[in-house]
Amino acid sequence: MSQRFFEAILSGQTQPPECAKTLGLNIIGHDLEAHTVELEFDGKPAFANPIGIVQGGFLSAMLDDCMGLASTTALGIGEFAPTLTLNVQFHRPAKIGRLRGIGRVTKLGKDIFHLAGELFQDGKLVASATATAMVRKL
Repeated sequence: MSQRFFEAILSGQTQPPECAKTLGLNIIGHDLEAHTVELEFDGKPAFANPIGIVQGGFLSAMLDDCMGLASTTALGIGEFAPTLTLNVQFHRPAKIGRLRGIGRVTKLGKDIFHLAGELFQDGKLVASATATAMVRKL
């Protein structure tokens, strides 16, 4: 395979989307062969619901970014994998602050990827998700 999409992101050839910037996404680790990524997010006060915890839609977006970035470890330049399904489970409230995310490709097909992700805060599982994505050319 020529250069992977993820490598273009790391090198700055491809700029992160505005939504990732909004979520405070920071890449802290990756394994190109295992198709996994480790990320950090900023659970900002602006993301809080009326009771002061991070609203579930923002957690879902963070999980989608975890899995989406994991998919880029298996994609070439000029390919992307839009999410077809996203199934999220919430395990405990997320406080305002840093969250650590893990994303991985669980099955690579020719056109379909199966993905999984988890969000942690203070070492505890906050939310998890699975997704299906379809490989497309830009």
